[in-house]
Amino acid sequence: MTSLMITCALVLLICITSSKILYKFGIPILLIFIVLGMLSGSDGIIGIYFDNYELTSQLCSIGLIFIMFYGGFGTSWEMAKPIAIPSILLSTLGVVITAGLTGFFCFKVFNTSLLEGLLIGSIVASTDAASVFAILRSQKLNLKGSLASILEIESGSNDPFAYMLTVIILGLMGNKGYDTIIPMLLNQVIVGIICAVLLAKLTIYLLRRVHFEIDGFYPIFVMAIAVLSYALSEHFGGNGYLSVYMTGLIIGNSKIPHKKSMFQFFDGISWIMQIMLFFILGLLSFPSKLPSIILEGFAISMFMIFIARPIATFSILSWFKTPLKQQIFVSWVGLRGAASIVFAIYAVTYGVPIESDIFHIVFFVALFSVGIQGTLLPLVAKKLDLIDDESQVLKTFNDYREDTSTKLTEVTISDNSKIANKSIMDSNIPQDLLIVMIKRKGDVLIPNGATNILPQDVLVITGNDFDGLNDLNK
Repeated sequence: MTSLMITCALVLLICITSSKILYKFGIPILLIFIVLGMLSGSDGIIGIYFDNYELTSQLCSIGLIFIMFYGGFGTSWEMAKPIAIPSILLSTLGVVITAGLTGFFCFKVFNTSLLEGLLIGSIVASTDAASVFAILRSQKLNLKGSLASILEIESGSNDPFAYMLTVIILGLMGNKGYDTIIPMLLNQVIVGIICAVLLAKLTIYLLRRVHFEIDGFYPIFVMAIAVLSYALSEHFGGNGYLSVYMTGLIIGNSKIPHKKSMFQFFDGISWIMQIMLFFILGLLSFPSKLPSIILEGFAISMFMIFIARPIATFSILSWFKTPLKQQIFVSWVGLRGAASIVFAIYAVTYGVPIESDIFHIVFFVALFSVGIQGTLLPLVAKKLDLIDDESQVLKTFNDYREDTSTKLTEVTISDNSKIANKSIMDSNIPQDLLIVMIKRKGDVLIPNGATNILPQDVLVITGNDFDGLNDLNK
């Protein structure tokens, strides 16, 4: 047991310290984690033999729960709402187009069966949320227009749809029949949404009204809700990943106490899960098997980068009159990653006959995508003149807080104020304003979301735009 603990601690330390060094050379952090896993595996320097697909599938499913939950929890719906329709179309119709084209390519070029080709296409059809989130955040890539929001919403919400397609194709390969497709699809979507909405609303209600004596219980409570959202949805035949993403999106965009500490907690959990997920996937791979599939992997990668993904992107974004340069960039940011590899493991362990070495093919596609597309992403943005130095990519995340410490003002709450006798979270105070202190009858209070605002309170407020303050006393 102690040996395992030492190994896990060393893996985390090596991943973190090596990423600090190699990041300076523009190497995506997630690529570092997966390569370290490969070097530690049976064909690597350390030589740890690991080929347990079942265990890997279970561990990676847990990891994806927290990565997808945090993807929704940290996405600002206020920023994303104007581009919600094209983003959702990219994450649904775009996935179908990409999967169909890639599957037909495998069927025609590599002589797979049509269903097996579509299975490969479905597995690699979605852009990887962990990769996109990590690169945008770590590179602090400030993009023009609503590009960052489009990429955030698409990459965060398309993994569940790719998972649904994968499950449907596997069901057909298991001779479940074509008449089961529509009921299965509807059940996945409807149950996933219902579980998400009910659990998210219940969580918000409880967080606003139940006071935990220990502050650390708040993020643990929400973490349990994330797991429950996935498990309940899967138990009733729904899409657990869709459910957990939507649960995070609803909770993260609601006014709840201790939200800032929750962001910090889930940011740390998400990174631990990403390190574990990418490292264990690298550990599971056998690099000695890559040469036998390198032709298929390279051809599929190039087809997706230059044909399938552009067709899916242009056919959707053109309807919204998105500038050509922005369409090209969205097309380029079609990063495949851990989710695709996890879906490949799911296919391997599903129990249907698969002739291709689907795990290593998908592994190569993901490695190639993160390594090439991820590394060149900042350069492509610069070449297309899409860098906006006056904007801030972190504004697309709920945990973004701009430095406004130099701007403070005081507001005295009148007896007739619309926010008098209400808690801060229920007061509908503009999100770009923050109450940092309340002066009440000679006392100074440090407020949180559950603090009630009383008549004659003096609110000390910070922010960049105080125009909304005039409405507080109406």
